[in-house]
Amino acid sequence: MLEEKIFNDYKKALKSKDTMKSQTLSFLRANLKNLAIEKRKEDLEDDEVITVIKRLIKQEKESISQFKQGQRADLAEKETKALEISRSYLPPQLSPEAIKEVIEEIITSCGAKDIKDMGRVMKEVMAKIGTQADGRIVSELVKTRLTKEG
Repeated sequence: MLEEKIFNDYKKALKSKDTMKSQTLSFLRANLKNLAIEKRKEDLEDDEVITVIKRLIKQEKESISQFKQGQRADLAEKETKALEISRSYLPPQLSPEAIKEVIEEIITSCGAKDIKDMGRVMKEVMAKIGTQADGRIVSELVKTRLTKEG
């Protein structure tokens, strides 16, 4: 399980005195614990853990952007390292070409014609690829493909 891997990596980071990794994983673990409490679960499913990781990645990207605007390169660099650590726990992401293949397959199977069918196509594509691609990228590719048709 992914949650267990994160905990074991956290312990290793503490033992090896890797401050950056231990701080990042500690924050991630706290967020996972909060979700487990909220859902009244002992252990989280991997897809729930991935959702938390993606939320943290989004926050880290926003922080990096704000630090760069505030000309705080030191903090932006620190946040970039945290982002890399967080990303390492995500499953491998599909290439845009692979996503386009799935989109074509879904559009053909459900007979989508134009942008009005985007919701249905998105639902099926995301169900098929799950956490292997960023929803924003998938949305852009689906929209491009459906507007090209219409």
